This record gives sequence, structure tokens and C-alpha cells, in this order.
Amino acid sequence: MTDFTGKTALVTGASRGIGAATAMRLAEYGAAVVLAARSRADIDTIASRIRAAGGEADALTCDVCSYDQVNALVRHCVDRRGGLDILINNAGLIEPIAHLAESDPHEWARVADVNYKGVYHGMRAALPVMLERGSGIIVNVSSGAAVSALEGWSHYCSSKAAALSLTKCAHKEYADRGIRIVGLSPGTVATGMQTAIRHSGINPVSQLSPDDHIPAEAAAEGVCFLCTQAGAAHAGTDFSLRSDEGRRVIGLA
Repeated sequence: MTDFTGKTALVTGASRGIGAATAMRLAEYGAAVVLAARSRADIDTIASRIRAAGGEADALTCDVCSYDQVNALVRHCVDRRGGLDILINNAGLIEPIAHLAESDPHEWARVADVNYKGVYHGMRAALPVMLERGSGIIVNVSSGAAVSALEGWSHYCSSKAAALSLTKCAHKEYADRGIRIVGLSPGTVATGMQTAIRHSGINPVSQLSPDDHIPAEAAAEGVCFLCTQAGAAHAGTDFSLRSDEGRRVIGLA
């Protein structure tokens, strides 16, 4: 059985979608969870639900574009919870969806900052703490867009590709020092992001039926799987839930 009792997990982008579902699932499996997002109200509500169910949870505001704010999250884990065992780099953006020549440079850069630099900031802050303990797991929530080129998604595809490269580089640097770095490519997930994609009407993904998407809870189960010993075999890669084999491994039909 999956058991994270005694572990502390930090989840970014925890106010909704995959992040919220992952925080709740980690808590169900016994982890003390620190939820981080730019919006305080939503993570306060989720943390309260976790505590009401007998779990341990803290909620802190954070913009992952700021290294100082991310580092403060990690320091909270150390000071309040005694350390950091699991980091889930989940915060991500895709809006606004637009062709390159029509894109807003500031909004385009904001997506890159969250999806790429946010992952770096998380790893940079967490790795020294994990290295001192000689163990730790970092899961970077990725996408099939990391290895694809999709119309209107230049910001999303390129930033996810960069984050995948970070996963691979970090694996080479720290796998032999007790640190597991791995990505999860969940496929299309029924979250608010899919609503924005559908409304854009750009590229084939926007034409998918809502029934084609897996629930956020399934993606959360994939994240938790990668944090177990069985997930160790996938370190340094993006483990995909888009394939029948990937879904079978974590117990999805």
C-alpha cells in the first residue's frame, strides 16, 4: 500500500486541478502537506478539508516566479515540519493561447517564467535540503507538449520542453546522491485549463470532448505512484499516463 506517513510534501499550484487533487491524495496517504499558490483563499479551504479528515496541512501564498518566495516555502517545511521529502512542481499556465505574431510578449514571458523558471526555483530551493538528508523526491508535472509542437501553444510547448530538460539534467547530477527527479505527463486532464483550451478553438486539442480527459484525481494518483518505490524506475524521464501501459501501471482502467 502507498504510505507516506512521516513524510513532508510541498505542492505548488495547489489551489485547483491536479495540484489540489495531489495535495489531498498525498494527505490521504499520510503525508504532511504544504499547499502553495498565489490565491490564499482556495488553499486555505483545501488545507482545512485535509485537517478535518485527520491530516496535516499548511497553506502559504507563493508566486513561483520569485525564487525568494519559493525558498521561503522550503524553509517553512524545514522549520515547521522538520524537513522536505517530496516536492511537486505543479504550478503551470497556458493562457493566453495565441499565434506567435499575435501573442502578448509580457503574457508569453509570464507563462515561461511559471512553467520553466518556477520548476528551476523549486528544485534549486529543495535540493540543498534533500541533499543534506541524503534523500528526496521531486516530481515535475509535465505534458505531452514537452515533445510536441502545437499551434497557438509556443509558450506552453517550449516551456514544458525546457522543464523536461531540467528533469533530465537534475537526474544526471543527483540520482547517485539519493535524489529522485521525475516528470509526469498526464495527458489531457479535466481541469480549468481544458476550458481555456476549448474556448480558444486553436489546434486539435481544443476539439476534444470533455469525456476524453482523465479526472484530476487520476493524475494525482500518477504523481503519488512516482513517489513510491515502484516509481523509482522512471527517474529522469517523463512518465506518461497517455498510454494504456502507463495507466495500467498506476491502476487506471
